[in-house]
Amino acid sequence: MSDVFQHADLLAQREALAQPYLEFLVRDSLSAGIYRLDPGEPDRQRPHTEDEVYHVLDGEGAIDIAGEVTPIRPGSVIFVAKSIPHHFRDYPTGLTLLVVFAPPRGSQAAPS
Repeated sequence: MSDVFQHADLLAQREALAQPYLEFLVRDSLSAGIYRLDPGEPDRQRPHTEDEVYHVLDGEGAIDIAGEVTPIRPGSVIFVAKSIPHHFRDYPTGLTLLVVFAPPRGSQAAPS
């Protein structure tokens, strides 16, 4: 069985939730979501317990990964290893990113 998602539908779902992150796919091996940061909105994420890949869909800015700042633009693909501090910055028109976690987001976190 395959899942097919439409970019516009995912963006509309995320917008309707009024949240920066919409997780739209969860499987045993990975999860995926759309992350949107509006201009002036700080990136509040903390290091994750899983590896992740970002694909910039829209917007320009920079990513700070453990103190190393790199410019990003549509088409940029970014890998961040688990537990590494990172955040997006300097995105005057906002950023929209496809995010893939492996294994699924939060699955490696210590039980609370």
